[in-house]
Amino acid sequence: MAWFFFRSMMSADEGTPRMREIAGHVRRGAMAYLKQQYKVVGIVFVVLAIVFAFMAYGLKVQNPWVPFAFLTGGFFSGLAGFFGMKTATYASGRTANAARKSLDGGLKIAFRSGAVMGLTVVGLGLLDIAIWFVVLSQFYQGDNMALITITTTMLTFGMGASTQALFARVGGGIYTKAADVGADIVGKVEADIPEDDPRNPATIADNVGDNVGDVAGMGADLYESYCGSILSTAALGATAFALAPEMQMKAVIAPMLIAAVGVFLSIFGIYLVRTKEGATMRDLLRSLSVGTNVSAVLIAAATFAILYLLEIENWLGLSLSVITGLSAGVIIGQATEYYTSHSYSPTQKISEAGQTGSATVIIKGIGTGMISTCIPVVTICVAIMLSYMFANNFDLTMSASSISHGLYGIGIAAVGMLSTLGITLATDAYGPIADNAGGNAEMSELGEEVRHRTDALDALGNTTAATGKGFAIGSAALTALALLASYVEEIKIAMIRAVEGGREFIHPLTQQVFDPANATMPDFMEFFQVNLMNPKVLVGAFIGAMAAFLFCGLTMEAVGRAAQKMVEEVRRQFREIKGILEGKATPDYGSCVEISTRAAQHEMIFPSLLAIAIPIVVGMLLGVAGVLGLLVGGLAGGFTLAVFMANAGGAWDNAKKMVEEGNFGGKGSFAHKATIVGDTVGDPFKDTSGPSLNILIKLMSMVSIVMAGLTIAFA
Repeated sequence: MAWFFFRSMMSADEGTPRMREIAGHVRRGAMAYLKQQYKVVGIVFVVLAIVFAFMAYGLKVQNPWVPFAFLTGGFFSGLAGFFGMKTATYASGRTANAARKSLDGGLKIAFRSGAVMGLTVVGLGLLDIAIWFVVLSQFYQGDNMALITITTTMLTFGMGASTQALFARVGGGIYTKAADVGADIVGKVEADIPEDDPRNPATIADNVGDNVGDVAGMGADLYESYCGSILSTAALGATAFALAPEMQMKAVIAPMLIAAVGVFLSIFGIYLVRTKEGATMRDLLRSLSVGTNVSAVLIAAATFAILYLLEIENWLGLSLSVITGLSAGVIIGQATEYYTSHSYSPTQKISEAGQTGSATVIIKGIGTGMISTCIPVVTICVAIMLSYMFANNFDLTMSASSISHGLYGIGIAAVGMLSTLGITLATDAYGPIADNAGGNAEMSELGEEVRHRTDALDALGNTTAATGKGFAIGSAALTALALLASYVEEIKIAMIRAVEGGREFIHPLTQQVFDPANATMPDFMEFFQVNLMNPKVLVGAFIGAMAAFLFCGLTMEAVGRAAQKMVEEVRRQFREIKGILEGKATPDYGSCVEISTRAAQHEMIFPSLLAIAIPIVVGMLLGVAGVLGLLVGGLAGGFTLAVFMANAGGAWDNAKKMVEEGNFGGKGSFAHKATIVGDTVGDPFKDTSGPSLNILIKLMSMVSIVMAGLTIAFA
């Protein structure tokens, strides 16, 4: 279906020669960047794979399949981003051309091109899972821990996906925001020329950035969330039903089946998205909501049927856990829409604040972003409790059995939230396509009516992008919680491997030999003294919360440094190339593309490697208790900070759009310049630091799982 939508889009007319030329510039810039990024990331992957191979075959503290699973996870994650970005760069010009005829035509091309990304991600994700399940099943036949070993081993390819996703998100985010900030400061504020004006040398780099950050980066990000939720739930299912072999396999394949059925229902929902000429923002939002909500309702009904036909234990309670996850995703999406769309009062008030200057715009935006964290955090808390209770038939005794079943319920709730990712990711990938279409229309001078249509599609894209980021971080929270439990299972396997190698573990309280093979999760918590009175847990929690802020600070500063270079280059061209502002000379677009590319490649390495290093160092110094504290602190701090940054940035962006539609003085007014400053501050909030955090919290979990053997070796 992804191929079908791609071919349908390619058969559409790309427009005038000028439109084709502009689209070609963007396409070449995006592919050149991606090629360079994959070279850098490829080197990192080879080095890490060698390290994992040494741990597995030299130190023998790791499963021998880990190096291979790690590489395939990264490969498929990168491939998903590549396919999505290739489609987006071909679709933007065709969307602009379709908007010359009708709003609905432009919406369909942009949205179905976004669906290529959505369907590619879920297709490659399920393919990767299926291949590894079949391969590993051949090697672990007859092992009484076969399914536990298989599912925890498969989790390690999630680290490859997480690592690739982080590089894609951070690198793409630095690229796009360096260009965007530079284009806005010099072009819109200093030179007083419109957005996407061809006289601005940073315009092409800005359009390239939309693709490498919000398409390739988001695709790699959600590929990792999708696979992580399915695999962590499968691993938890293998553990929860370890004493009931007839149920164990059913618990393992249940999340895979729910995800598979979700693919078909996503395709159905994609065909429901359409609109009418002259549609308002609320009409356009409703058009997308029809597709996503119908898919969500259908997968909810299908879940009951899937789990009932599997005859899985407590199928009704587990179905309700899935509904809880789906509902949480919808609520977080609606809350994000409320706080970031200029159809509602929070963003409208930010636009109004522009009348008194940029400082009040920034203050109002920060306040709105902070307040906006309440609903998503409360929603996730309620979802965790309900999914846990439903999976346990409301048994809250905290016995070993109830904990295992409850955690499986939380995991399957995450699967429910991501089950219709095919269409929810389509709404997100649609955003940069619509944004580029608007840029193409402006640079091709297509006229007011066409620009009005592309502006409407672009404003919708800003809201869907913000909604998508909220959805992504919400799913990351549930997935990371499931990974937290999977970490304990991986520690168990590492300890069993150490015992087989001749090592003994002495219980710190009873001074008796500890048997990991027959221990339950509460036993491990007691053995490693995982409680709030243990300073190792508290120190780990503080480091985890700090890691989120440190990571954001590093990426924000990276954008600032890159943007400074971009501002200086654009000013230089305006000063030295005579006739640019009069439209008599052509800017040097290539130099701006090169600045963004170099900055992104250089600046993305340290924050990304830091995210990998922190769990390893904490594990070696503070042990399992410290790592669990780290993951809890990183999850709580990272989730809240990510929601704040994504929503504040989205609100600032749409506040500017509201002024540009003619409110509070319109384009060129004092309020417009003030909201441009707010939007410029919000750019790295919503497109670099904020979205990268949901990868950070999952990557720290994945690294902890992969390095469990090393942690035990130092314990």
